Amino acid sequence: MERAYHKWYSPALQRDMELLVFGHAGRAVVFFPTRMARFYDYENWGIIGSLFEKIEAGQLQLFCVDSVDAESFYNKSISPALRIQRHLQYESYIINEVIPFIKVCNADGCIEAAGCSMGAYHALNIAFRHSTIFKKVVSMSGRYDLTVQLPDYNDLFDGYHDDDIYFNMPQQYIANLTDSYLLNNLSLMDITLVIGNDDPFCQGNQQFNQLLWSKNIPHQFFIWEGNAHKPKYWREMVKLYL
Repeated sequence: MERAYHKWYSPALQRDMELLVFGHAGRAVVFFPTRMARFYDYENWGIIGSLFEKIEAGQLQLFCVDSVDAESFYNKSISPALRIQRHLQYESYIINEVIPFIKVCNADGCIEAAGCSMGAYHALNIAFRHSTIFKKVVSMSGRYDLTVQLPDYNDLFDGYHDDDIYFNMPQQYIANLTDSYLLNNLSLMDITLVIGNDDPFCQGNQQFNQLLWSKNIPHQFFIWEGNAHKPKYWREMVKLYL
Protein backbone atom coordinates (compact mmCIF):
# COMPACT_ATOMS: atom_id res chain seq x y z
CA MET A 1 0.00 0.00 0.00
CA GLU A 2 1.47 3.31 -1.06
CA ARG A 3 1.83 5.92 1.69
CA ALA A 4 2.97 9.49 1.12
CA TYR A 5 3.46 12.41 3.51
CA HIS A 6 2.92 15.97 2.29
CA LYS A 7 3.38 19.35 3.92
CA TRP A 8 3.01 22.88 2.61
CA TYR A 9 2.45 26.42 3.82
CA SER A 10 -1.24 27.22 3.60
CA PRO A 11 -2.06 30.76 2.46
CA ALA A 12 -5.59 30.34 3.81
CA LEU A 13 -4.46 29.37 7.31
CA GLN A 14 -1.12 31.21 7.34
CA ARG A 15 0.73 28.18 8.65
CA ASP A 16 2.10 24.82 7.59
CA MET A 17 -0.43 22.02 7.07
CA GLU A 18 0.28 18.30 6.80
CA LEU A 19 -1.56 15.33 5.32
CA LEU A 20 -1.10 11.66 4.49
CA VAL A 21 -2.12 9.96 1.24
CA PHE A 22 -2.82 6.24 1.20
CA GLY A 23 -3.13 4.40 -2.10
CA HIS A 24 -2.36 5.01 -5.74
CA ALA A 25 -5.76 5.15 -7.47
CA GLY A 26 -9.53 4.81 -7.07
CA ARG A 27 -12.16 7.00 -5.49
CA ALA A 28 -10.50 9.94 -3.76
CA VAL A 29 -11.69 10.40 -0.18
CA VAL A 30 -10.94 13.45 1.96
CA PHE A 31 -10.83 11.86 5.42
CA PHE A 32 -11.39 14.38 8.23
CA PRO A 33 -10.00 13.64 11.72
CA THR A 34 -11.96 13.43 14.96
CA ARG A 35 -12.21 16.25 17.50
CA MET A 36 -8.87 18.09 17.72
CA ALA A 37 -7.18 14.98 16.33
CA ARG A 38 -4.34 14.78 13.82
CA PHE A 39 -3.87 13.60 10.25
CA TYR A 40 -2.06 10.44 11.40
CA ASP A 41 -4.58 9.22 13.98
CA TYR A 42 -6.67 7.07 11.64
CA GLU A 43 -3.51 5.24 10.68
CA ASN A 44 -2.47 4.79 14.31
CA TRP A 45 -5.94 3.50 15.25
CA GLY A 46 -5.86 0.81 12.55
CA ILE A 47 -8.68 2.38 10.54
CA ILE A 48 -6.51 2.77 7.45
CA GLY A 49 -5.28 -0.79 7.87
CA SER A 50 -8.84 -2.10 7.87
CA LEU A 51 -9.15 -0.72 4.32
CA PHE A 52 -5.87 -2.25 3.14
CA GLU A 53 -7.41 -4.53 0.50
CA LYS A 54 -9.51 -1.80 -1.12
CA ILE A 55 -6.60 0.65 -1.09
CA GLU A 56 -4.10 -1.88 -2.44
CA ALA A 57 -6.54 -2.88 -5.19
CA GLY A 58 -6.78 0.72 -6.39
CA GLN A 59 -10.40 1.13 -5.32
CA LEU A 60 -9.74 3.86 -2.77
CA GLN A 61 -7.22 6.64 -2.29
CA LEU A 62 -7.45 8.30 1.12
CA PHE A 63 -6.31 11.86 1.81
CA CYS A 64 -6.07 12.17 5.60
CA VAL A 65 -6.10 15.89 6.33
CA ASP A 66 -5.19 17.65 9.56
CA SER A 67 -7.49 19.57 11.90
CA VAL A 68 -7.49 23.13 13.21
CA ASP A 69 -10.36 22.55 15.67
CA ALA A 70 -8.17 23.69 18.57
CA GLU A 71 -7.78 27.04 16.79
CA SER A 72 -11.44 27.36 15.83
CA PHE A 73 -14.34 25.63 17.56
CA TYR A 74 -12.45 24.76 20.76
CA ASN A 75 -10.43 27.96 21.10
CA LYS A 76 -12.00 29.62 24.12
CA SER A 77 -9.36 32.35 24.10
CA ILE A 78 -11.04 34.04 21.12
CA SER A 79 -14.61 35.16 20.53
CA PRO A 80 -17.21 32.88 18.93
CA ALA A 81 -17.23 35.16 15.87
CA LEU A 82 -13.50 34.59 15.40
CA ARG A 83 -13.90 30.84 15.98
CA ILE A 84 -16.22 30.49 13.00
CA GLN A 85 -13.93 32.71 10.91
CA ARG A 86 -11.02 30.39 11.62
CA HIS A 87 -13.20 27.48 10.56
CA LEU A 88 -14.00 29.27 7.28
CA GLN A 89 -10.28 29.68 6.67
CA TYR A 90 -9.96 25.92 7.16
CA GLU A 91 -12.71 25.36 4.61
CA SER A 92 -10.82 27.60 2.18
CA TYR A 93 -7.71 25.48 2.74
CA ILE A 94 -9.63 22.31 1.89
CA ILE A 95 -11.43 23.70 -1.16
CA ASN A 96 -8.67 25.85 -2.65
CA GLU A 97 -5.59 23.87 -1.69
CA VAL A 98 -6.40 20.24 -0.88
CA ILE A 99 -8.95 19.68 -3.66
CA PRO A 100 -6.59 20.95 -6.41
CA PHE A 101 -3.84 18.77 -4.91
CA ILE A 102 -6.18 15.75 -5.10
CA LYS A 103 -6.99 16.48 -8.73
CA VAL A 104 -3.28 16.41 -9.57
CA CYS A 105 -2.80 13.11 -7.70
CA ASN A 106 -5.95 11.33 -8.78
CA ALA A 107 -7.51 11.08 -12.24
CA ASP A 108 -10.62 9.20 -11.13
CA GLY A 109 -12.74 12.36 -11.06
CA CYS A 110 -14.82 11.27 -8.07
CA ILE A 111 -14.12 13.13 -4.83
CA GLU A 112 -15.74 12.03 -1.58
CA ALA A 113 -15.71 13.21 2.03
CA ALA A 114 -15.68 11.07 5.15
CA GLY A 115 -14.99 11.38 8.84
CA CYS A 116 -15.71 10.16 12.35
CA SER A 117 -17.04 12.20 15.28
CA MET A 118 -16.10 15.85 14.61
CA GLY A 119 -14.67 14.63 11.31
CA ALA A 120 -18.19 13.48 10.40
CA TYR A 121 -19.41 17.05 10.89
CA HIS A 122 -16.58 18.43 8.76
CA ALA A 123 -17.20 15.90 6.00
CA LEU A 124 -20.95 16.43 5.79
CA ASN A 125 -20.85 20.20 6.16
CA ILE A 126 -18.23 20.77 3.48
CA ALA A 127 -19.85 18.25 1.13
CA PHE A 128 -23.25 19.90 1.52
CA ARG A 129 -21.81 23.40 1.09
CA HIS A 130 -19.84 22.32 -2.00
CA SER A 131 -22.14 19.78 -3.58
CA THR A 132 -20.68 20.34 -7.05
CA ILE A 133 -17.31 19.04 -5.81
CA PHE A 134 -18.25 16.12 -3.58
CA LYS A 135 -20.24 13.19 -4.95
CA LYS A 136 -20.40 11.13 -1.77
CA VAL A 137 -20.18 11.67 1.99
CA VAL A 138 -19.87 9.11 4.78
CA SER A 139 -20.35 10.53 8.27
CA MET A 140 -19.85 8.26 11.27
CA SER A 141 -20.74 9.22 14.86
CA GLY A 142 -21.36 12.82 13.84
CA ARG A 143 -22.96 15.91 15.32
CA TYR A 144 -24.52 18.28 12.81
CA ASP A 145 -25.40 21.28 14.97
CA LEU A 146 -22.52 22.40 17.16
CA THR A 147 -24.68 25.04 18.88
CA VAL A 148 -26.84 22.47 20.68
CA GLN A 149 -26.04 22.06 24.37
CA LEU A 150 -25.85 18.39 25.39
CA PRO A 151 -25.05 16.84 28.81
CA ASP A 152 -21.39 16.14 27.95
CA TYR A 153 -21.00 18.38 24.89
CA ASN A 154 -21.19 22.16 25.02
CA ASP A 155 -22.56 24.72 22.61
CA LEU A 156 -19.25 25.54 20.93
CA PHE A 157 -20.26 29.18 20.41
CA ASP A 158 -21.43 29.95 23.97
CA GLY A 159 -24.88 31.12 22.87
CA TYR A 160 -23.55 33.44 20.16
CA HIS A 161 -25.10 33.14 16.70
CA ASP A 162 -24.53 34.82 13.35
CA ASP A 163 -24.99 34.04 9.65
CA ASP A 164 -21.62 32.31 9.34
CA ILE A 165 -22.51 29.95 12.17
CA TYR A 166 -25.98 29.33 10.73
CA PHE A 167 -24.64 28.45 7.29
CA ASN A 168 -22.16 25.99 8.82
CA MET A 169 -24.67 24.05 10.92
CA PRO A 170 -26.29 21.52 8.53
CA GLN A 171 -29.20 20.83 10.86
CA GLN A 172 -30.02 24.53 10.77
CA TYR A 173 -29.55 25.51 7.14
CA ILE A 174 -31.04 22.35 5.62
CA ALA A 175 -34.25 22.97 7.57
CA ASN A 176 -34.82 26.21 5.67
CA LEU A 177 -33.30 25.25 2.31
CA THR A 178 -35.70 25.87 -0.58
CA ASP A 179 -33.33 26.51 -3.49
CA SER A 180 -34.25 23.86 -6.08
CA TYR A 181 -30.76 23.81 -7.63
CA LEU A 182 -29.07 23.10 -4.29
CA LEU A 183 -31.71 20.58 -3.26
CA ASN A 184 -31.29 18.77 -6.57
CA ASN A 185 -27.49 18.62 -6.12
CA LEU A 186 -27.94 17.15 -2.64
CA SER A 187 -30.51 14.64 -3.93
CA LEU A 188 -27.87 13.33 -6.36
CA MET A 189 -25.19 12.93 -3.67
CA ASP A 190 -24.50 9.53 -2.11
CA ILE A 191 -25.05 10.25 1.61
CA THR A 192 -24.46 7.81 4.46
CA LEU A 193 -25.00 8.57 8.15
CA VAL A 194 -23.97 6.07 10.85
CA ILE A 195 -24.55 6.36 14.59
CA GLY A 196 -24.71 4.14 17.68
CA ASN A 197 -28.02 3.87 19.51
CA ASP A 198 -26.32 4.86 22.79
CA ASP A 199 -24.26 7.64 21.20
CA PRO A 200 -24.99 11.09 22.71
CA PHE A 201 -25.62 12.30 19.14
CA CYS A 202 -28.16 9.60 18.28
CA GLN A 203 -31.26 11.74 18.83
CA GLY A 204 -29.79 14.53 16.73
CA ASN A 205 -28.99 12.03 13.97
CA GLN A 206 -32.54 10.71 14.04
CA GLN A 207 -33.86 14.26 13.72
CA PHE A 208 -31.45 14.98 10.89
CA ASN A 209 -32.47 11.78 9.13
CA GLN A 210 -36.11 12.90 9.23
CA LEU A 211 -35.13 16.40 8.10
CA LEU A 212 -33.32 15.07 5.03
CA TRP A 213 -36.33 12.94 4.07
CA SER A 214 -38.61 15.97 4.52
CA LYS A 215 -36.48 17.75 1.91
CA ASN A 216 -36.61 14.71 -0.41
CA ILE A 217 -32.86 14.15 -0.05
CA PRO A 218 -32.22 10.39 -0.41
CA HIS A 219 -29.65 8.94 1.96
CA GLN A 220 -28.73 5.89 3.99
CA PHE A 221 -29.06 5.95 7.78
CA PHE A 222 -27.66 3.16 9.94
CA ILE A 223 -27.98 2.77 13.71
CA TRP A 224 -25.48 0.43 15.38
CA GLU A 225 -25.86 -1.24 18.75
CA GLY A 226 -24.17 0.51 21.66
CA ASN A 227 -22.30 3.77 21.73
CA ALA A 228 -20.21 2.88 18.62
CA HIS A 229 -18.19 6.09 19.07
CA LYS A 230 -14.75 4.46 19.21
CA PRO A 231 -12.04 3.38 16.75
CA LYS A 232 -12.93 -0.31 17.12
CA TYR A 233 -16.34 0.46 15.64
CA TRP A 234 -15.03 2.86 13.01
CA ARG A 235 -12.65 0.15 11.77
CA GLU A 236 -15.71 -1.93 10.91
CA MET A 237 -17.81 0.97 9.60
CA VAL A 238 -15.29 2.10 7.02
CA LYS A 239 -15.14 -1.40 5.56
CA LEU A 240 -18.89 -1.31 5.00
CA TYR A 241 -19.52 2.26 3.94
CA LEU A 242 -16.39 3.68 2.27
